Amino acid sequence: MAAPEINEAIKIPELKKRLLFTLSMLVVYRLGVFVPTPGIDAEALKRQFESSSGTLFGMINMFSGGALENFSVFALGIMPYISVSIIVQLLTTAVKKFEELQKEGEQGRRVLTKYTRYGTICLALFQGYWISVGLENQHVVAVPGMQFRIMTALTLCAGTAFIMWLGEQITERGIGNGMSIIIFAGIVARMPATLFGTFDLMSTGEVTPFSILALFAMGVATVAFIVFVERCQRRIPVQYPRRAIGNRMTQASTQHLPLKLNTAGVIPAVFASAFLVFPATIAQFSKNERVMDVMKYLTPGSTAYEALYCFLILFFCFFYTAVVFDPLKISEDLKKNGGFIPTVRPGKDTATFLGSVLSRITLWGALYICLVCTVPTLVYQALGAGAFAAFFGGTAVLIVVGVTLDTAAQIQSFVVNKNYEGFLNKDAPRVRGASKGIAVRGQLIKR
Repeated sequence: MAAPEINEAIKIPELKKRLLFTLSMLVVYRLGVFVPTPGIDAEALKRQFESSSGTLFGMINMFSGGALENFSVFALGIMPYISVSIIVQLLTTAVKKFEELQKEGEQGRRVLTKYTRYGTICLALFQGYWISVGLENQHVVAVPGMQFRIMTALTLCAGTAFIMWLGEQITERGIGNGMSIIIFAGIVARMPATLFGTFDLMSTGEVTPFSILALFAMGVATVAFIVFVERCQRRIPVQYPRRAIGNRMTQASTQHLPLKLNTAGVIPAVFASAFLVFPATIAQFSKNERVMDVMKYLTPGSTAYEALYCFLILFFCFFYTAVVFDPLKISEDLKKNGGFIPTVRPGKDTATFLGSVLSRITLWGALYICLVCTVPTLVYQALGAGAFAAFFGGTAVLIVVGVTLDTAAQIQSFVVNKNYEGFLNKDAPRVRGASKGIAVRGQLIKR
C-alpha cells in the first residue's frame, strides 16, 4: 500500500480499531512464546535444538515462532489446527455428510468449524503426550514420569487451543486471516535473530562476504519474483447484453473475470509443511534406529524431502483450488445475470471452459510454488547458511510475502468500500447507474 492509502486507512475509525486489535492479539501471542512448560531442563533442550537446526524439527520451530525451542506453552503452535483442517477438507470431497454440510452455507460451515476444533484438541493431546515421552528419552526432563506426561499434554493442548482462539478472534474482529497472520508473525519474529547469526558466521570466517552478498541477492530476487507472480491474472472477458433493470435500461457492457495464476495462495506450502511436520514431531524424539534412519532421508535439502514436498504442493494446489473455486457455480451465476463468455455457450460449456482454463493456470501456479519453496533453500544450503535457509528460504518468504499482499488487499478493499459507501450517502441522487464494475473474489474489475 502506498503512503496516502495508509494515511487514509488510519483515518477510518473501524479499520483503525481492527488494526489495533490485530496487533494486540499478536503481542499476546508473542508473549506466550516465552512462557515455559514446567519440568523441562532448558539447557539440555537448547543443546538438542543446536544439533537439529537443519532438520524438520527446525521447521516446526520456525512455524511456532521459536516456541518449540523454548518449549513454551505454545510449543505445538498452530500446526495441529492446520493438520485437522486438511483432514476436514479432504473429508468434504470423500464423505457425503461433510459434503452436504459444506453446501449448507454458513450453518454448515459452523458445524465443520466445530469438528475442526474438536479434532485439533484431540490431535494436540496426542502430539503433546508423545512429545513428552520423547523428551524423557532425550533426558531433558527434570522429573520424568506419568505426571509429567499428562501435565505436558494438557499444557501444550491448552496452548494450541488458545492460539486457535486468537486466530479466530483476529479473523472475526481484526484484519486478515487470523491463522495465516499468526504463522506470519512467528516467522517474522525469528528473522532478525537469524540475520544477525549469519553475520556472526561471517565474522568467524565460516561464511564468506561473497556468500553474504549472494544470500541477499537471492532473497531480493525471490521476493520480487513472488510479488510479480502473485499479481498475475488471466482475465476472461464476460459480456452482458442490454437489459432492463427496474425502470431503467442498462447498456451492453464487457467485464472481466480475473483468475489468479496462484489461486490457492500460500495454503499449499503451509499444508505440505504441516503434512511433513506431523510425523516428524514424534519421530524426532524417537530412539528407534529404523525411525531415525528414515528421518535422515527427510531432512530439508535432501532429494527425498524435496521430491515429497513438491508432490504435496502439487496435490494441495489442485485440491484447494477445487475447494475455493467452483466453475459450475460461476457459470450458473453468469447465466442468471445474463452474462456470457464470447464464443462459449452459457451453462455446462461455460463451466467446462472455466475448468480447463483453471486447470492450466493451477499447474503453472503449482510449479511456481515448487520452484520458490525449493530453489532458494538449496542455494542457501549450498552457500553454507543452513540457519538462514530456515527463515529466509522459499517457504518462509512465500508465506510472509503472500500474507502481506493478502492483508494489504483486504485493507485496500476495506478503504474502497468505506469511501464508496460515503460517496453513495452523499451523492445518492446523482450516481444512479454510475457503477461500472463488478466485485469478483474481493476485487473490483472496471468495465
